[in-house]
Amino acid sequence: MLNIKRLTSTSAAIVLVAGLAFGAVTAAQAQAEPTTAKPSVESLDNPYGLKAIIDHGDLVSKGVLGLLMIMSLGTWYILVAKVLEQRKLLKEAKTVGAGSRFWTVGSIKQGADALATEGAFRYIAETAVEASQRHEGVLAGVDLDSWLTTSLNEAGEEVEHRIQKGLGFLATVGSTSPFIGLFGTVWGILNALTAIGVAGQASIDKVAGPVGEALIMTAIGLAVAVPAVLGYNWLVGRNATALHHVTTFGSKLRATLLAAPARA
Repeated sequence: MLNIKRLTSTSAAIVLVAGLAFGAVTAAQAQAEPTTAKPSVESLDNPYGLKAIIDHGDLVSKGVLGLLMIMSLGTWYILVAKVLEQRKLLKEAKTVGAGSRFWTVGSIKQGADALATEGAFRYIAETAVEASQRHEGVLAGVDLDSWLTTSLNEAGEEVEHRIQKGLGFLATVGSTSPFIGLFGTVWGILNALTAIGVAGQASIDKVAGPVGEALIMTAIGLAVAVPAVLGYNWLVGRNATALHHVTTFGSKLRATLLAAPARA
């Protein structure tokens, strides 16, 4: 009986020691191995992003976004095109300035032939030459000064109309795109209120997407309007400089042709 008790107590002691040893080994391994933090929550889609509007937005929000994108692309296209056109026109203005070769050749016709093809100043010079040479028939009753002035004014207005093309689009975009973005904002807030009414509570998961959509529409509307307004004002100033050169060139042509119409 005594031996059984001893054996039982010995077995219990072995089990206890083995358990303590196993726990110590496990703790040592846990301390020895680097702990890698596992994400407890999976990454969620950003409900405030532009991608969310494209993927989950309704027809109205996508339509507003598409319209703003078209306005933005049109704005930048016109800005680049008009800058190149103005640069060409101002470069041509240097070739007909005071002391240039244009005024030292034998006739205005020869000077016009040396200018850039389809250029504004060549068009004005050729118009002036043609007006001076075709002053006959019914036009013979009009003095040459008035006829040249009228012809040069029409040519100048044609050049002005050409360089002003596209600026109306910039003005329209600059004045309307903020309101289009505001409409998208109001629509997003309306969707947020609708989601709250359907859910019966103002939980963040119900309103995050519509509110994010509203904020993005406001930002895009301003991002489209600002370059259009700044570009419009800048191009108008450069156009005024170019038209000044055109007007000055026309006045010099009229004076030259009136002084020596036969040499035109």
